[in-house]
Amino acid sequence: MGLPVNFMRQVSQALDTEHRASLDLLGRVEQALARQGVRSEPDFRRLASDFVRLIEHDIGRHFDFEEGELFSRLADAGDSDITELLTEEHDAMREVAGEILPLARAAADGTLDDAQFDALRRGALEMVERQVAHIQKETMALLPMLDDLLDDDTDRELAFAYASA
Repeated sequence: MGLPVNFMRQVSQALDTEHRASLDLLGRVEQALARQGVRSEPDFRRLASDFVRLIEHDIGRHFDFEEGELFSRLADAGDSDITELLTEEHDAMREVAGEILPLARAAADGTLDDAQFDALRRGALEMVERQVAHIQKETMALLPMLDDLLDDDTDRELAFAYASA
């Protein structure tokens, strides 16, 4: 994704740290799904389990926090275009996640058949593509906006709320 960006605010730093971890896992998922016979590899079940946690975490806690705590503040500050775009992307990723989450869980359990694996591969690769592009937008636009928008007290309160969620 280019050079590392250093964010001033705790909220921006926390989201950036999660983004980096997500990018790492998404890269491993993409590489694994490109290999023939990956379904029979011993590490595939663990990777699928990690992918399940990523989907549940990002689609749940991460997106909900951004939409519930951050986007309205940005919109109130006049930055509604970016929040509308990111919300649309969240909705599209939630839809894909809803389709692939049961398949990823089956992969983690080792109960995926060939047709389900093909559906998981297609959906997971779509999720990877969408998520990577989304993270890039947030890193280049959303997080710097938050650094400018949030004051110290609000940043501290939001960082605590997010860490506690």
